Amino acid sequence: MTQPPHDEPTADSTEELREQVEQTREELGQTVEALAAKTDVKARAQAKAAEVKSQAAAKAGELKEQAALQAGQLKEKAAEAAAVVQDKLPDPVKDKAAHAAGQVRAKAAEAGQLWERKAPEPVRANASQAAKAAGDNRLLLAAAGVAAAVWLVCRRRKG
Repeated sequence: MTQPPHDEPTADSTEELREQVEQTREELGQTVEALAAKTDVKARAQAKAAEVKSQAAAKAGELKEQAALQAGQLKEKAAEAAAVVQDKLPDPVKDKAAHAAGQVRAKAAEAGQLWERKAPEPVRANASQAAKAAGDNRLLLAAAGVAAAVWLVCRRRKG
């Protein structure tokens, strides 16, 4: 390499030559670092894995939002359907249901008193927890009850 590159001017002094050599070394060092980064498969794989993990977390968040939105919409539709069914039930059916509910409440009160007297404490504690869970989900239970009533009414009309 006795001839200088065609696109670079030759140095007029030793100082300029040293600066050109230093600049060339820096450029060469950067080039070597870039090539080393490209050949470091493990680091590239880790970077890609982190990127994919981030994308998956973002997608999971989106899906969770969509599921929550759809669950809310389904609850609204269930409430609307329950209201429609209740509006369409004939009065005798409503009266029978109210009468039956009163009887069930009375029997449940009797059973509760008997339960308080006879059941062991750990069993009562577990039952209390189950009752609390049912109370927390009463809208779902009510919707299931309405659906069952609708099914029975439809079945009787067909039969």
